[in-house]
Parts: sequence; C-alpha cells; structure tokens
Amino acid sequence: MKKAELALREDIIARCREMNSSGINQGTSGNISVRYEDRMLISPSATPYDQMTPDMIASVGLEDTSGRYEGPLKPSTEWRFHQKLLRGRPDAGAVVHAHPTYCTTLAIARKEIPSCHYMIAAFGGNNVRCAGYATFGSEELSELAIDAMTDRTACLLANHGMIAIGENLAKAMWRAIELETIAKQYYLSLSIGGSVLLSDAAIDDTHRGFAGYGLQDDAGKETPKPKRRAAKKPAAKTAAAKKPAAKAASAKKPAAKAEAAAEPAAKPAAARKPAAKAAAARKPAAKAAATRKPPARKK
Repeated sequence: MKKAELALREDIIARCREMNSSGINQGTSGNISVRYEDRMLISPSATPYDQMTPDMIASVGLEDTSGRYEGPLKPSTEWRFHQKLLRGRPDAGAVVHAHPTYCTTLAIARKEIPSCHYMIAAFGGNNVRCAGYATFGSEELSELAIDAMTDRTACLLANHGMIAIGENLAKAMWRAIELETIAKQYYLSLSIGGSVLLSDAAIDDTHRGFAGYGLQDDAGKETPKPKRRAAKKPAAKTAAAKKPAAKAASAKKPAAKAEAAAEPAAKPAAARKPAAKAAAARKPAAKAAATRKPPARKK
C-alpha cells in the first residue's frame, strides 16, 4: 500500500471518530469516503470507529456500479451516493454523511434550511435543500440525494440525516460541522417566531466575500507577509548594543572605590588612640600624687 493511500485511510478513521466526538454523529450511523486515483476509499459498514484499522477501509472503483469492493469488510450501505458524488462532481474529493441532531430534526419535518444566516452561502446557494425520502442504501435514495445536491455542497435527507462534500476531507468535515451549527440556529429561531431571511443580493455579496474565507487549501493560501515585529528586531539589537555604554558607566565604579580608598585618611583620628592610652598611662602618677597626702592628724 502506498503512503498516500495509507494516509487517506488513517484520515478517514480519524474523521469518523471526530464525527462522534464533535457530536454530529452517534454510533456507527455516519460514513465517510475519499477519492483516491480512480477509486473510492470508504468506511466499512457497521464497524465501531474505535476498532477501525486502515486495512478495514473498503476500496471501490468509481466506475464500477456492481457493488464489488476490495477489503475484509463491506463498504458502508450508503456507498451508492458516495460513489455518484465522487464520480460526477469534480469539486468533490471527499463525502461526509452523518445524522446530526438538528439537521436530522429538520429533515424529519421535511424542512430545508433557508437564508437565515449568511453562512448558508458556504453550501453553494441561498438554501440547503431537503431531499425526498427513500430507503437507506437504495439506488432511489442516491438519485434523490444527487438531485438535492445540484449546485450545492450539502443537503438534508428526509427522515434520515445530511450529506456534505469538500475538495478534501478536511473541507468536507468543516462543512458538515457548519451545517449542523446553522441547522441548530434555524431550529431555535423557529421557537421564537421564525427567522428574518436574507435577500438573494445579500447572499450573493457573501458568495463574493467567500473567495478568501473559510478553510483554505495550502495551494489557495496567500504567501504570508513578513511580520513587522521581525523587522524591528535589528533595532532591538541596537538597543542591546548600548549595553556596553552601561558597562562603561559601571566601569566608573572603581573611581568610587578610589574614593573609598581615601578613607584611610580619616584613620589618623583612630591612630590617636595610643596617645589617649598614653594619657591614661599617666593615671598611676596621679595615684602616686594622691599617696603623698599628709597623714591625718590624730584626735
């Protein structure tokens, strides 16, 4: 197995686990596929994500509609609409299907998501359609899903869930999470009287603004401009270069030491102490003078 294919298989597993940890899916009801050369790599059917390994990912030819696959486990039961989207949509490099709570709630009510928020433009138009109902895994469901996805990058599936596509798996997952977010916002707005919808002109403005917005591929990113702070670093070094001047200032301290060295000039005062001692030494002579007092007269 080539490194590129292994990396995609590992990414599928990581994103399956992300679906559940982010709350946009529960159990093993979601499934993910990625285009690889002329084949589709897709998560296996009814396999717990935490037990999934790269070799378990099924491989299906994009042009083979017979249901044949390579791998130890069957592909997801929804492989048909995954295959149709990857085969018929050049802009689709990956497909995410899940059963998020709010998307599914609206799908149960057979409600599309209208232009209640400018982020609706992230899905290709001024709404996210709700496809009609058909049994899961059926050819009929795949046809209904493809119709609802015309000129769109996401749709709801009546009484079922949602689908989102992207140029790569990261972009498809980003759209899936954004779709559940806007579905929640729309649902909550219905509980307080409904939404004030944006005009088509407003959504068109958003489409134009999206040219440089959202999750970008490396190829689409602009070369980052050098930060100004980095340019200021030499100036900071110049400031650092001034430190020797400070050192020179501190070099003047010996002069202060020289002044301190002058203190011995004050010591002669202390040196006079021996003279004081000499004066004290004269005290015995005073005592001797005291001994010369005449004897007291006898009474």
